[in-house]
Amino acid sequence: MEWEATIGLEVHVQLSTKSKLFSGAPTAYGAEPNTQACFIDLGFPGVLPVLNRDAVMKALKFGLSIGAEIPPYSVFSRKNYFYPDLPKGYQISQGDHPIVSHGVLNIRLDNGESKPIRITRAHLEEDAGKSLHEDFHGQSGIDLNRAGTPLIEIVSEPDITSSAEAVAYLKTLHSLVRYLEISDGNMQEGSFRCDANVSVRRKGETKLGTRTETKNVNSFRFVEKAIEYEISRQISVLESGGEIVQETRLYDSAKNETRPMRSKEEATDYRYFPDPDLLPLVINEKWLKDVKETLPELPWEKQQRFVTELDLSDYDANILSSQRELANYFEQAIKTTGKTAAKLTANWIIGDLLGALNKNNLDIARSPISPDQLAGMIARISDNTISGKIAKTVFEAMWQGEGSADDVIAKQGLTQITDDSAIQQAVDEILTSYPTQLAEYRAGKESLFGFFVGQVMKATKGKANPQQVNEVLKKKL
Repeated sequence: MEWEATIGLEVHVQLSTKSKLFSGAPTAYGAEPNTQACFIDLGFPGVLPVLNRDAVMKALKFGLSIGAEIPPYSVFSRKNYFYPDLPKGYQISQGDHPIVSHGVLNIRLDNGESKPIRITRAHLEEDAGKSLHEDFHGQSGIDLNRAGTPLIEIVSEPDITSSAEAVAYLKTLHSLVRYLEISDGNMQEGSFRCDANVSVRRKGETKLGTRTETKNVNSFRFVEKAIEYEISRQISVLESGGEIVQETRLYDSAKNETRPMRSKEEATDYRYFPDPDLLPLVINEKWLKDVKETLPELPWEKQQRFVTELDLSDYDANILSSQRELANYFEQAIKTTGKTAAKLTANWIIGDLLGALNKNNLDIARSPISPDQLAGMIARISDNTISGKIAKTVFEAMWQGEGSADDVIAKQGLTQITDDSAIQQAVDEILTSYPTQLAEYRAGKESLFGFFVGQVMKATKGKANPQQVNEVLKKKL
């Protein structure tokens, strides 16, 4: 408890353009190695880069969504370093003049509070290729399909103080880029990668500690574990009298540890200078206005609308707005059920549907139950055709592909008993069948009320309306 952590994150987001940042080569994932790299990507002599307008539009959408400054011009620079998967010997990036600067992203903490995380900058840059080590004995292969793929690198201020806050920030950012449709955010395919800068200092100190950078962590869980390990490692080193070395580290998920990769470079090591083949990028007010008009409803705006217009709790609204596809599913369902059933619809999506999806490792886009099918079941609960308990059976049947709620109810004879005389008859039969328990209840053992309810529901195979059963029992007893 004597120590505190300071964390800044650098996130590389692959932009969902059809072609690369400076060439017309395709960016589709999964192609055969070295089939999607043209002469420009390979750095052949005499070729010239041409900037991809769609990539610029996507970067502007991100900047506008976080209320950032969009300078009137930005500059592309050459970041010089040698690595086998960098065919030109330099990476085209943005140094001193990025396209986006000084924005804010508010994150939601576990206690429900909101915390602003400042974003220093977001700049456009091209990706490098990929070194392949596993398929070659004693050698490495190079796949240059990714070379030139457009990225925005989003750099936060060191406002994050724990691994939990880091994950909350990443999830919020991931949700945002998917809402904006500027990236698919697929972490398994490398479309959303994180570098974590971590340092520690004793509480009360104002000077930041020496930081390390853990590179290319590609899952929320691994980011959390890598940061926790690095915080613990640094504290242990300092408490034993050692010093933290500024370096780049890699996270080994199998061993749950970070290990040194190379000494940390500074900006001067890369010898940045403006790319002589690319003019400064000029952004005028009309262009910004046109881009702003394309912005969708943002996740935090949707979350607030769910609370104010649909009377959902902050918790439910936050879950439903966390993914654009999930929010769309919910909104499609309540088009049929109506706003009055919004809370019931939210309960079924957050509880039963998401539970079934997680259990079967499916995302909402692959749900066996469509929004209209779920809405059909909600409608039958609302009009008392079925009870909430019977709805569980209907839900399971729909999940197994047995048709709509109405189909399942008709096929299995699941219509709820709401006829008052039929329920009274069932209650009378149960009270007659259990004279001992009836006498005990009337003698003051009121906990037996639940026993009688259970027996009536069992006798009617769960079809009796539970509310009516309760009312009739209270009168009879």
